[in-house]
Amino acid sequence: MTLMGELKELLKGDTRFVDAEGKLLKNKIVEHALKLDKELIKLLLKNERIKEHFFKDVDGILVFDKEKFMKFIDNKEFLPDSYTAFKNKIGLANENGKYIAKSKEVVLVWPYKDCVLEGGQEKPDEKRKEIFHNVILAPDEIDRLLEPKVFTNFKRIDKDGEHPLDGFRRDAEINRKRGLPEDTITDNLIIKGNNLLALHSLLKEFRGKVKLIYIDPPYNTGGDEFQYNDNFKHSTWLTFMKNRLEVAKELLSEDGSIWINIDDNELSYLQVLLDEIFGRENYISLVTVKRSASTGHKAINPGPINVTDYIIGYAKNKRMWKYHIQYVPRDYDKAYSLFIENYDEGVDKWKFIPISEALKKYGCTIYELIEKYPERIVRFAEPNYSGVGKETKRIIDLSKRIPNKIFIQKREGYPDIYLKNGQRILFYKDKVQKINGKITTVELLTNIWNDIPFQGIAKEGGIVLRKGKKPEKLLKRVIEMNTDAGDIVLDFFMGTGTTCAVAHKIGRQYVGIEQLDYGKNSALSRLKNVINGDQTGISKAVNWQGGGDFVYMELMKLNEPFIERIRDAETTEELLKIWEDMKHNGFLSYRVDPRLFDENIEEFKALNLDEQKKLLLEMLEYNDLYVNYSEIDDDIYNVSEMNKKLNKELYGGC
Repeated sequence: MTLMGELKELLKGDTRFVDAEGKLLKNKIVEHALKLDKELIKLLLKNERIKEHFFKDVDGILVFDKEKFMKFIDNKEFLPDSYTAFKNKIGLANENGKYIAKSKEVVLVWPYKDCVLEGGQEKPDEKRKEIFHNVILAPDEIDRLLEPKVFTNFKRIDKDGEHPLDGFRRDAEINRKRGLPEDTITDNLIIKGNNLLALHSLLKEFRGKVKLIYIDPPYNTGGDEFQYNDNFKHSTWLTFMKNRLEVAKELLSEDGSIWINIDDNELSYLQVLLDEIFGRENYISLVTVKRSASTGHKAINPGPINVTDYIIGYAKNKRMWKYHIQYVPRDYDKAYSLFIENYDEGVDKWKFIPISEALKKYGCTIYELIEKYPERIVRFAEPNYSGVGKETKRIIDLSKRIPNKIFIQKREGYPDIYLKNGQRILFYKDKVQKINGKITTVELLTNIWNDIPFQGIAKEGGIVLRKGKKPEKLLKRVIEMNTDAGDIVLDFFMGTGTTCAVAHKIGRQYVGIEQLDYGKNSALSRLKNVINGDQTGISKAVNWQGGGDFVYMELMKLNEPFIERIRDAETTEELLKIWEDMKHNGFLSYRVDPRLFDENIEEFKALNLDEQKKLLLEMLEYNDLYVNYSEIDDDIYNVSEMNKKLNKELYGGC
């Protein structure tokens, strides 16, 4: 057998590299070769001839020659019936004729791309200086940073209020229905704390189980929540997003998808980043959402007025992702201008009268007639003769030869075809759906959404957000087009809780994460309102009556007791006592020298109380604030026995 043949047979032994018909997927092989995939390399090393050809021996160490390997598999032998190297290929190439898309020489690059940014901002207007942990130079720091964390302050919240959590629910029957392991947590979860660390902490329980992720991250406009003090603000945002999207992908099920709300400020860069993380082949759609009208201050801006946001969608594996068809309301289609009299007496008795006569006869509006008799409102249309089967063509010709007789072609799995005088009879019932509890004329959803009003949503959920709040109808559409009842929905930029509120009302399990403090307008407040029967947003459309519950929990902070004491202090004397305790028991920033502080204590006393509080808070370590689960039994952290039990239950006793 030739070397090419041996390589083909070897690669077919890895199911990742073959399609349903058993054909090799060259792009997949290239992708994994570029990543120096361990399993691919182990596979190649099994064959002595292939090992000798694609590996170099450097002082007793085998080095994979990926460039040679990729040139080899790019040979026309891997393209059946190919007579030219350029067949079926269009794209940019370098001067050596190598396709850029193949070598992935075009990628999005920015300062700090090889870093992890914790992103510990806690208030929308808080400016933060953060450490960029380099993946190569600081692997130990990153491993520690991303270890699973201890959770605390567990509560179950229902109509009767807040209760201490006594354990997580794991409903085997629910899990069987949705194809998940029987011991998967079936509680709704609301998590307060850093979303990067919370996502990594959820991997043990939810890896590969989340059907939909929807996020509405900061847009990095300069005036939004993204307030990090950095000379590379754009780079900081990209690093911030990359870190979170990479772990989000691990949480998605194979048939899951992620949808991200964004404006045009970072859209182009975000899409390239998503191509890199999820694969360009898994791109689903870019939806344009009209969020406002061209009035007010926007009208004075130069150039076209920006009234849109975007929602970009990617699948984990597009071949497995399933789209749930959606419809949108539209006006009455005036082409349907006839009404069938004697409808119940059989097609031979049908009489077609103008719609205007029917409106007079029944004394109603066109919309009332549509709701009551959609099957009797019709139009005639020329059939697409060239696009139909032989039997349909035969019936079309027959109906032309026998005037005024209605012919019916019965079709299994499809609507029957009605023909008269060579023309097809189209029924209005095929243009209506029940939307929000009402029969409505509809059309298929496109990627331009201008039918969901953003005005008048300020009171939805009983909470207020100054800007950026999304309508519940928007989230209902996103959730319903990607999930079935009972599926898990994740939002790790939860904000005021729109995603979780909608998921609760339409019967999806949800996990929400938020680190910013919205006070009385928090998602916690909103979800309590939902449980108590909130009637705003989509409630009337889905007949929401209240009920259900969720579990609330927080990431346990190392310095949380000090933060609370500082914020509650009323005198300088109290703050000085806290400082003494911080020196011995707190986790201070690496930039702080306690000796210098003590030497300049009089300067501290000269500050006003707010300035003193701010200074002490800044002296605490804000980049390593949480307790690692691996250290839960360490006495220094004083984790209660009940919290230990619940954490061990969450992490499966590991």
